Amino acid sequence: MEELGENIKMARLRRKLSAEQVAERAGISRSTLWQIEKGLPNVSMGYYAQVLFVLGLEKNLSVMAADDVLGRKLQDAEILVKKRAPKRKTAKNE
Repeated sequence: MEELGENIKMARLRRKLSAEQVAERAGISRSTLWQIEKGLPNVSMGYYAQVLFVLGLEKNLSVMAADDVLGRKLQDAEILVKKRAPKRKTAKNE
C-alpha cells in the first residue's frame, strides 16, 4: 500500500497538480488524499480508484491482479481452495 501511495503522489506531482486540486476533483478531502499518498490501509479502495481516475490511471486497476503467480501455481497443482472460511466456534457451538 505504501508503494501504491508513493506512486500516486509521484503521478500527481508529475502532472503538476496540487493536493487540493486532486482532492477536489476526486470528491475527497485533502486529509484523505494525504492518507492515500501515505498508503494507509484504512482508506477505502474506492477513494484510491477515484484518485487514479482523476490522474488518468484508472486502466492500471485492471492489471493489478493480472499476473497472479500464486493462483496459477495453485491451479496448475489442482489444489482446491475453499470458497468460504470455516465458521468460527462460539460459546454456544462448543
